[in-house]
Amino acid sequence: MRKNRSISLGFLIFLMVLFFSTGSVFAQETDKMGTDVFFLYEQELPVIETGNFINDPPVLSALSALVMDAHTGQVLYAKNPHQSRPIASTTKIMTALLAIELGNLQQVTTVSSQAAGVEGSSVYLRVGEKLSLEQLLYGALMRSGNDACVAIAEQIAVREDIFVNLMNLRARRLGAKNTNFCNSNGLPNDNHYSSAYDLALITRAALEKPVFSKIVSTKTHTIPGPEGVRALSNTNKMLWSYQGANGVKTGTTNAAGKCLVAAAQRGGRQLIAVVLHSDDRWNESIRLLDYGFSRYENLQLARSGEAFTAVEVKEGVVNKVPVTVNQDIVLTVPIANSEQVEKVVKLKKEIYAPLRSGQVVGKLQVMVAGQVVTGASLVTMQGCAQKPYPQLMWQRVSNKIKGCLP
Repeated sequence: MRKNRSISLGFLIFLMVLFFSTGSVFAQETDKMGTDVFFLYEQELPVIETGNFINDPPVLSALSALVMDAHTGQVLYAKNPHQSRPIASTTKIMTALLAIELGNLQQVTTVSSQAAGVEGSSVYLRVGEKLSLEQLLYGALMRSGNDACVAIAEQIAVREDIFVNLMNLRARRLGAKNTNFCNSNGLPNDNHYSSAYDLALITRAALEKPVFSKIVSTKTHTIPGPEGVRALSNTNKMLWSYQGANGVKTGTTNAAGKCLVAAAQRGGRQLIAVVLHSDDRWNESIRLLDYGFSRYENLQLARSGEAFTAVEVKEGVVNKVPVTVNQDIVLTVPIANSEQVEKVVKLKKEIYAPLRSGQVVGKLQVMVAGQVVTGASLVTMQGCAQKPYPQLMWQRVSNKIKGCLP
């Protein structure tokens, strides 16, 4: 047992080093692919809030609130979005995301006395009981089991405090700058907090995981119990009452108040709504989602693989080469009102042959009301060889002669 714990701790140290170094690793890989690292870290770009587009936002009792388009990452409405607050069981979104990324869903865990003895909301785990990581995730996300979260943390990281350190590292990587976790389940702690914006970032990443999306959109489910099965019913009432609802997580403590991270999908769009310390979390979440769906649409501004513009090539066998964006550019804009959107193309001043296909020659910046909100690298769609040496020399001489003539 002691040997296994040593191996696990060593593996976790390796993971922590990997978390710290991921940015530079990704930058190197991206450079090899010929893309612009400037656009790699989406959270570093400014976000658009409602004030950039239209007024008349929803009126809410929630102390902090936000609605985000999950595809574009744009904030469509925000109220105190970066204010750090207690977040109760919405913490479990991060716990699940990390477990899915680092764990084996079918690996079986033996429930410890620490996990079984956790206070608060519970799926009533018993010491020595055996459940898979996937079953524990259902218990944590659907029934908000604090005990299931500790069991998850112990499976992934041996001890909950080590797992919590990984939660904080993962949050930083996502750009969650006003977040600090002290436990895996959201039990009250003065140093345990997040913000509406940070929770939306974490949820956006979690919804990209198919198993997470499946669990948080499940209304009822069963997992093993010591005396048969445990019948789980999702605490998220939105799944029964709102068209397109597909998640995510409730949270309630005296300090946090009533919280909800809600998600819904309609017409190919995925929205995330967050309300913290709300007097009416269900209706206020509905109001936010309705606002996002009814007032906004997603506008395709550029498509990877399609010619966007062309660049002049000096000393090449052809004078121009078509370029495209290295990724699709989609922007969330008010319905039938896109005049504030501006596309700015920035190309290198002088581009000389030879060029290879996929070579970065500039970047596209998308601006709203003068603010950069997203962008992409501009890459060549085909290569361009340099002119034969004699022809190239003759051209250079001719250019010099022309430059000397009056």
